[in-house]
Amino acid sequence: MGRTLQNTMINLGLQNACDEAVYQLGLDMEELEEIEEDAGLGNGGLGRLAACFLDSMATLGLAAYGYGIRYEYGIFNQKIRDGWQVEEADDWLRHGNPWEKARPEYMLPVHFYGRVEHSAVGAKWVDTQVVLALPYDTPVPGYMNNTVNTMRLWSARAPNDFNLRDFNVGDYIQAVLDRNLAENISRVLYPNDNFFEGKELRLKQEYFVVAATLQDIIRRFKASKFGSTESVRTVFDSFPDQVAIQLNDTHPAMAIPELMRIFVDIEKLPWNKAWHITKQTFAYTNHTVLPEALERWPVDLVEKLLPRHLQIIYEINQRHLDHIASLFPNDVDRLRRMSLIEEGGTKRINMAHLCIVGSHAVNGVAKIHSEIVKTQVFKDFAALEPEKFQNKTNGITPRRWLLLCNPGLAELIAEKIGEDYVRDLSQLTKLHEFVDDDLFIREVAKVKQENKVKFALYLEKEYKVKINPSSMFDVHVKRIHEYKRQLMNCLHIITMYNCIRRDPAKLFVPRTVIIGGKAAPGYHMAKMIIKLINAVAHVVNNDPVVGSKLKVIFLENYRVSLAEKVIPATDLSEQISTAGTEASGTGNMKFMLNGALTIGTMDGANVEMAEEAGEENLFIFGMRVEDVAELDRKGYNAQEYYNRLPELKQVIDQIMSGFFCPEEPDLFKDVVNMLFHHDRFKVFADYEAYVKCQEKVSELYLNSKAWTKMVIRNIAAAGKFSSDRTIKEYARDIWHVEPSDLKIPPPNVPRDAAEEKTPNGTAA
Repeated sequence: MGRTLQNTMINLGLQNACDEAVYQLGLDMEELEEIEEDAGLGNGGLGRLAACFLDSMATLGLAAYGYGIRYEYGIFNQKIRDGWQVEEADDWLRHGNPWEKARPEYMLPVHFYGRVEHSAVGAKWVDTQVVLALPYDTPVPGYMNNTVNTMRLWSARAPNDFNLRDFNVGDYIQAVLDRNLAENISRVLYPNDNFFEGKELRLKQEYFVVAATLQDIIRRFKASKFGSTESVRTVFDSFPDQVAIQLNDTHPAMAIPELMRIFVDIEKLPWNKAWHITKQTFAYTNHTVLPEALERWPVDLVEKLLPRHLQIIYEINQRHLDHIASLFPNDVDRLRRMSLIEEGGTKRINMAHLCIVGSHAVNGVAKIHSEIVKTQVFKDFAALEPEKFQNKTNGITPRRWLLLCNPGLAELIAEKIGEDYVRDLSQLTKLHEFVDDDLFIREVAKVKQENKVKFALYLEKEYKVKINPSSMFDVHVKRIHEYKRQLMNCLHIITMYNCIRRDPAKLFVPRTVIIGGKAAPGYHMAKMIIKLINAVAHVVNNDPVVGSKLKVIFLENYRVSLAEKVIPATDLSEQISTAGTEASGTGNMKFMLNGALTIGTMDGANVEMAEEAGEENLFIFGMRVEDVAELDRKGYNAQEYYNRLPELKQVIDQIMSGFFCPEEPDLFKDVVNMLFHHDRFKVFADYEAYVKCQEKVSELYLNSKAWTKMVIRNIAAAGKFSSDRTIKEYARDIWHVEPSDLKIPPPNVPRDAAEEKTPNGTAA
């Protein structure tokens, strides 16, 4: 979520009043804003997407709740020591959190372990361990519409009789100390992005958020006029009309068997009716096609922790496979491929398959990704129910990612096309009229230059490196992962360095290359990549021949509040994943909206950005999805590129020889070995095209006016990538609710004065 103060002031229309009031107290608002800690309750794009969605849902007047875990420790703080990433705990609640309100009156029990008893009345889950879920509510204000939604985060608490109702009354002290075991559930965020780690505590976290949230939803449904009771028993027929639950990846997949357990075991609904209601309630968003990221939980772990849920999953699977077998008799391989249970070695539950079978809608997050989902990853399921599969291209909130972080540009745009674009970003197309307006071109360039000077000052303060603010700011910020190919960027940096050294007199367009992002603590290769970048930076930044022509900075502890500083100052946005690996990306959209040009592959939402702006207004290079498939078919041989490309050979030889690490020459042998022998993401295959494309970038940068005109064309084409548009599509196509642009009367207006015209819609 990042910081809340400035976003709240903007959405409430109070920023100027607050700035003035604070100034009159002799304080500086910006200094005050810097004191707030980021709420870093997610890993990367998926968590930030949820935050943008909450902003858009409130702005569109949807009755929506965001549910999650109130981690005591969020994503780790990253320190760089001697070029290596070192993790520190993110104690973000140290000074308290003024934005949250604990709601102990809504505390709910969550059960673990135990066993299942079957009888004539049905199944009972007994002898469980109980953990309490304590909700904390954070307000989510819409933009200037007097709507405030809720983000409800659950914190784990041990019941007061925890470990004391047993017969170990003897050790009272130990029993109280053992309360920590229960409360550890909400202690810390698992720091993996796009990687599955099958740990018991993680599964506990996933079920904890699901069980608490479903009880909360059902409590709210029963209290509403829709949860009509006939002879004490609630009628749930209207449940899917009143409730929509969107599964943000497979992490909350246990919600499907949990809702079935509530309906069948507790509410005593017949299975078929319960299943129909469940399917109509859930929809699933897939966020990655990387096989190592797919959640596959060992059956024996689920059996120990959630024995009843395993039985329900088996029953769902049996009925699912019976259906497949009736349609495709004797096709055992299809049954194996489509089963929720993977046999062979340790039996595992494929959570994506569970989500597809248990949802009425499945979507990818960019056109190209949704195609890959349909035709490759889940093609058997798509063949069965093609109408279930949809696309919903991701978006970003223009409130945080333009108004808040780039007020200069936001104001400049408002002068030309009015202020309405903030709620309807498609209006940015009006800027096309000004693409040849010399004054506007100069003003856009001036805003960018001011942002660069401000960020250069920040960098000089934090990193003690002198930055040339007229150099091209070439920025690559995102989680560190092999598929995102920060390594390819690094090879280009070394290539530029060699070019300067070869001919110091030759014209070279000065660059400041900024790379930032966190590596999962257990991801060895990602950590080596960070070390390599820092080693290269040390050599480049201290070479007198290079001087101010090339500077390399690794941005420490990349997070939302740092993104808000670097993105408005960026000239060139690096979006260079291997085609077919980045589901969408959202950083790409933030850079586009803030006046950077994109160098990128035809991957994720880059494809649609090129479609909107015209491919000639992005720097597109490299293999397409088809080329990658073709190269896989014939076999990728890295050595071939090394032998054929002298520049590449020189770069790799330098890394191998210890040029960037003389004190430990074979430090990077793992990295080089990977590049030659098991590079799944084919860095060498795109190297030549990347370097050539970068030369075109430098050439255009020399012509400031032509560069800025291309920037304006990009901003004018960025309207599609508002999360408001994304959420309208979810609302209409999946949740079946209508967004409302009605401004609710403010609280100081009496209720009866403003007749309530709010239509009853589904709560998402």
